[in-house]
Amino acid sequence: MTSKTIAALLFAATALPLAVRAQTPVGSNAYVDMYFGDWHNAKPRTQGPLTERDVFTKGDAMQPTTKGAILRYANAFVFASLAPGGSTPSESLSGKQQVFYFTAGEGSITAGGDSVPVSLNVAVLVPANLAFTIKNTGSQPLEAYVITEPTPAGFTPRSKLVVKDEGVTPILTTTEDWSRVVKPLFTAADGLATLTRVETVELSAMTITRPYVGASHNTEQLWLQLSGTSIVFIGPYLRRQTPGMAYEHPPDDLAPTSSLNYSEDSSVKFLLVETDAK
Repeated sequence: MTSKTIAALLFAATALPLAVRAQTPVGSNAYVDMYFGDWHNAKPRTQGPLTERDVFTKGDAMQPTTKGAILRYANAFVFASLAPGGSTPSESLSGKQQVFYFTAGEGSITAGGDSVPVSLNVAVLVPANLAFTIKNTGSQPLEAYVITEPTPAGFTPRSKLVVKDEGVTPILTTTEDWSRVVKPLFTAADGLATLTRVETVELSAMTITRPYVGASHNTEQLWLQLSGTSIVFIGPYLRRQTPGMAYEHPPDDLAPTSSLNYSEDSSVKFLLVETDAK
């Protein structure tokens, strides 16, 4: 399938929704840029051996005024790096939980009498009210994406760490997902409090995701590029997405979104954090 054919198919899939909603402007290039974040461009916050950079921050996702300030349901989405030999002080999360997805290095998380090793493609849910520490046991920085979620009133958190190794996680595929190859990491059944799901999504060479037009303004979809380079379609606009960049489907649901892997010989991979607050 050629790039022209792919573009024509995408245009056909998105033209109807745009035409139906022509009375409401989709926005401009500047509007689209508000829904992107990239930790490489964020100011670092360093505390001892730990450095954090924002991917997304809290904000008004319906009318964002600052680039990347679009979070409504997640409290924070950051890229964290722990220096070799470093460790974090013991911390207990009150009124919130954290999901770690490790992308480089070797280390351990200790909590509730358990110590679990962490490395590339390992994900850990740290429940609320559980004191924990993280240690870098390797010679390279220990790096992870960290998503913080609030715990609503009446929620009962897990009493221990929840650990998922993506390498042994079964693939979940459905026909409605087109070319998406999904590995589910966490859902409410695993102990999530506010987020609906955290998963990785892989696109094979020369494939595209189904153009998405949301049916509800109460959905938060955060697509972070883990590897490879893709093209993001947001309405009539295109953006090149590289590792460390993330975008949200604009929740006004005026602009269909889709991701395209235009490589002819390699896959691309995303971390998808989704909340459906319906």
